[in-house]
Amino acid sequence: MARPIRLNAFAMNSVVHQSPGLWTHPRDRSVDYTRLEHWTELARLLERGLFDGVFLADVLGTYDVYGGSNDAAVRRAVQVPVNDPLLLIPAMAAVTEHLGFGVTATLSYEPPYTFARRMSTLDHLTGGRIGWNVVTGYLASAARAAGERTQRGHDDRYDVADEYLDVVYALWEGSWEDGAVVRDRARGVYADPARVHRVEHRGANYTVDAVHLSEPSPQRTPVIYQAGSSERGRAFAARHAECVFVSGQSPAIVAPRIADIRARAEALGRDPRAILFYALATIVPGRTQEEAEATLADYRAHVSLEGAAALVSGWTGVDLSRYALDEQLRHETNDAVHSLLASFTTGDPDRAWTIRDVIEWVGIGGHGPVFHGTPGAVVDQLEAWVAATDVDGFNLAFTITPGTFEDVVELVVPELQARGLHRTAYQDGTLREKLGGTARLPATHPAAAFRRD
Repeated sequence: MARPIRLNAFAMNSVVHQSPGLWTHPRDRSVDYTRLEHWTELARLLERGLFDGVFLADVLGTYDVYGGSNDAAVRRAVQVPVNDPLLLIPAMAAVTEHLGFGVTATLSYEPPYTFARRMSTLDHLTGGRIGWNVVTGYLASAARAAGERTQRGHDDRYDVADEYLDVVYALWEGSWEDGAVVRDRARGVYADPARVHRVEHRGANYTVDAVHLSEPSPQRTPVIYQAGSSERGRAFAARHAECVFVSGQSPAIVAPRIADIRARAEALGRDPRAILFYALATIVPGRTQEEAEATLADYRAHVSLEGAAALVSGWTGVDLSRYALDEQLRHETNDAVHSLLASFTTGDPDRAWTIRDVIEWVGIGGHGPVFHGTPGAVVDQLEAWVAATDVDGFNLAFTITPGTFEDVVELVVPELQARGLHRTAYQDGTLREKLGGTARLPATHPAAAFRRD
């Protein structure tokens, strides 16, 4: 089999995720996000398509940069209302056997001790199919909601994250030895206290003196995802990440980031090929090219430009309402998402992006490309991106749900399989094993340093 093209579904427990305004489309079911059946049906569909998993985004705070208020975000349902993604996972896991779950959870506003238990619980309940997208947040509104005057500086948040990871690694990997759980009914002994250890950590940001509350889960440490592509974000990914979510409108933006993270990982003694990269993309297939063109045009007619402007303003920390639509977007330095603003400014010197260009681009599928056409044409485009960027797969945003994923499963997956680019069956094992790794993190990963055996 040729190098496979991996597929994740990109979703959010909200009305609008990456395509603002598309909830108004008559075939979209995003407004059903509060119904459990909405999510269990999606899980079954994705497992039928043999996806690696579903990547559940999340955000704390509201998008209140545009116009200095959250009015546009609320009016257009731009990632508000948004419900907790972690609570979806047990239900989705109960109706599937193999599908993985990468879940975004912000570390900035929850102690590592309680969070470590939550992830261990999910790893137990999914049979080892949980992954954590490590984020530090980017909205000042979230910091204010948590009782802070403002959020920490961009790079400072990563310093905090490094320490946070050390604490949860110690809890997951070092508190309970292998064999600590004996379940000896005859003696009435469930676990050997001599093999259960307190984690003692005193650092710049966290102090912990505790035994991990959960017994070892199938993976112990969940699969570590990461999505930051700034200079500091790439350094963090090279140290910690097993899967990296990258986004950009062209291979010229994405390829250097992938190459840089792989090089940094290798310099740290990690296998650079063991890190899997998923690029954000949206697929609009049709049985004919004309059908695909018509479908894409139909979707574009439902885009909310105000919603897209609110979304981009929140991501970048730049209030787009201060610009005229045909004015060029300029680079600014702030504490929001550095890499996204750079993609449309300093990172793309061959094009001057106007505000209109940016919000129209983001209106369908967010920051990534839109691949459309017949199944054959779509797979040609996917292969071209893999060749140009060294990406391992794609994190597929939706225009309408579940329609986008139905189209991918019914039209694109069979074409990928026909070319030997997509699995025809899942292998057994945990999410980490399904992604090509071992049951436990390798010795070269920093989490391994906290093991006691």
